Amino acid sequence: MSVSPPPQLPLPDPQRAWAYRPASPLAGAAGGPLAGLTFSVKDLFGVPGWPLQASTRAPVPDPGPSPLVARLLALGASAAGKTQLHEIALGITGANGFGGTEHPVLPGHMPGGSSSGAAVSVALGQVDFALGTDTGGSIRIPAAWCGVVGFKPTKDHPAWPTQGALPLSPSCDHAGPLARDVRTVARVHAALTGQPIRSAPWTGVQVGLWLPGDWVTPEAAAATQAVAAQLQALGAEVHPVAFPEVLDAYSPTVLGEAAAVHRAALAQPEPPFLPATLAALRQGAALSGAERAAAGERRAAYRAGLDALFARVDVLLAPGVPSPPPRMGQEDVELPGGPVPLRRAALRLTAPFSLLGVPVVAWPSPRPFVGVQLVGRPWQDDRLLGLALTLEGAL
Repeated sequence: MSVSPPPQLPLPDPQRAWAYRPASPLAGAAGGPLAGLTFSVKDLFGVPGWPLQASTRAPVPDPGPSPLVARLLALGASAAGKTQLHEIALGITGANGFGGTEHPVLPGHMPGGSSSGAAVSVALGQVDFALGTDTGGSIRIPAAWCGVVGFKPTKDHPAWPTQGALPLSPSCDHAGPLARDVRTVARVHAALTGQPIRSAPWTGVQVGLWLPGDWVTPEAAAATQAVAAQLQALGAEVHPVAFPEVLDAYSPTVLGEAAAVHRAALAQPEPPFLPATLAALRQGAALSGAERAAAGERRAAYRAGLDALFARVDVLLAPGVPSPPPRMGQEDVELPGGPVPLRRAALRLTAPFSLLGVPVVAWPSPRPFVGVQLVGRPWQDDRLLGLALTLEGAL
């Protein structure tokens, strides 16, 4: 027997950030380490009694209840409602079947995606933190464009399970938080792991600066260079490094896995996805076994390359986005080398670290809303957050 969701509270939402807001939040346990904090839930996570649409008008599989949401509630945080996303999480702009989400303070501009509503709910101070997902940049891109902090943990981190969340690409999907400061992110992570996060010194830390100049606008380059200078002032040693574009491995992997997830909807005569979503899913469904296998081989080669890079440096510093927030409907971004499709321009900066499963802190910068990524070695999530805490304190 189906259970009707509790009544929804009709609050103003001009940015269309919210998918569902009950009249009363789901209250967290009294006295827990997260007591007093509120959070929003990206509408991919199953919450008993709440609807799940994944910001699409197409039917989606039921992922079951999310143990991560249940754990956050048990730790004392209260869930305020569900946020909109780029349709089924397959995109970076925030477009969906319900009008799409708009930037929190720049009318007519994109907030980024796919965790678009999550970032907006945090940027507007509607919640203390947001629960999002990141498959190729879906936490980090909206964090940068909305001026908030994001954290993508190491792939399959036990504190951040993706069970009970509608998958996009199971081999690339991550769950993680967005907040207005690193301190809140560290508090949530520490509560989930049971281990405190302590500020870590930058003295002697070897930082690889990945700044492909033709891939970013002057604003994004300047933001990255400013953080590099701050890290040097804190005692780090910064060295330029290079890393290739990985979309030839990333795109076939994600599209092939996404098509498998949404196989039932694709079997309908006219699946009610947005045209761009439907085209991407059909592209994934058309991939041959040989094409999928070749993408896996390229992925392994990129993993070996990142391992070799981390043998020389402790942390990578990279741009978070290629440019300030684009206007809604914009398809290309003008870069030093000429116009580049927006999807490629953004994902080639963020996709390596979800494809390869390493932890990343998305660090915001002041207007014009470009940010940076601090990338750590696998399973050094606590140290990376400790370094980010020190940077936040210095600034």
